[in-house]
Amino acid sequence: MHRLYLIVPVILLVLFGGIYWQHSRTAAREAAEQTAAHAAAQETEAAQRAEAERIARAEAEQRAAARRAEEEQQDAAKRARYEEENRRIAADTARFAARVTELSAEATALEKQLADLRTRRAALNTDNFALAREVELARIAKRNAELEIQRLTEMVARQAGSTTLAR
Repeated sequence: MHRLYLIVPVILLVLFGGIYWQHSRTAAREAAEQTAAHAAAQETEAAQRAEAERIARAEAEQRAAARRAEEEQQDAAKRARYEEENRRIAADTARFAARVTELSAEATALEKQLADLRTRRAALNTDNFALAREVELARIAKRNAELEIQRLTEMVARQAGSTTLAR
């Protein structure tokens, strides 16, 4: 019986070793297949990711190019509006400068005319005053002449009344 204690465990150990060896070979093969499948899956996933990134970059570049083109178009439109506004302002400035020159000349002419009219009015006022003075002097002379005539007439009448002929 003593041998049985030794033989049965050795047989079981050999059996177990054989099963373990077969199982480890199968497990190693399956692990290699899984590793290969996993590596292949990672490669395809990496390729898909790279493709997606390439597509995303291309789309981003297209959007950026479209955005740059739109910004350039807006900038060109802004520049065109700015230059048109500058041209309009320059034209208005030139037109208003010409109008200012014209109105300045007209104002100068009107000021000269006003000065001439004031001088003429002053001359007319002086002439009017001189004529009024002459008229007043003529009236005074007339009144003095009439008074002189009256005085002479009264004197002649008194002398005629005091003469002997009148008596």
